[in-house]
Amino acid sequence: MMDFRSQEIIALIDRCFAEDIGSGDHSSLASIPQGTVGESRLLLKEDGVLAGLELGEVILRRLDPNLEWVAMAKDGDYLLAGTQLASARGNVHALLAGERLMLNFMQRLSGVATQTYNAVEIVKGTGATILDTRKTTPGLRALEKWAVTMGGGYICVSVCLSVCLSVCLSVCLSVCLS
Repeated sequence: MMDFRSQEIIALIDRCFAEDIGSGDHSSLASIPQGTVGESRLLLKEDGVLAGLELGEVILRRLDPNLEWVAMAKDGDYLLAGTQLASARGNVHALLAGERLMLNFMQRLSGVATQTYNAVEIVKGTGATILDTRKTTPGLRALEKWAVTMGGGYICVSVCLSVCLSVCLSVCLSVCLS
């Protein structure tokens, strides 16, 4: 379970906003009156595993805490292209300013989840397990590892620790009982 409202994730979102929009989305600020309310729909463009929808809501709420968000899917769902994932209603400046960051995260995480799902499907029935790697994107490690689990993979450290504990306990019991 990923806490998208943790201090670490909120700090990441804020750093990304600082880099992406800096002092504001000047084109929308210049062309859309302050206080304008609008609605957007989030549609899936390709078949795949959804990852980052809840994060998307958190991203938009950083800019508009009063946002009305209706999720129509959930992270980990395998969905077909054209599926509506969510709708958001709120301050148009916030929707436009948060759109790129939300989509960038969702595309990356859904890509990781979908590729993991594809790998899991390939090895289904063989007894093999798909594990994540420690070679993740700096700053995005926790999110990418979470996305692996959305696609049906496992986090290597937890699996390796479990195997090591099982082996160590077996060895210890064998030694102690002999």
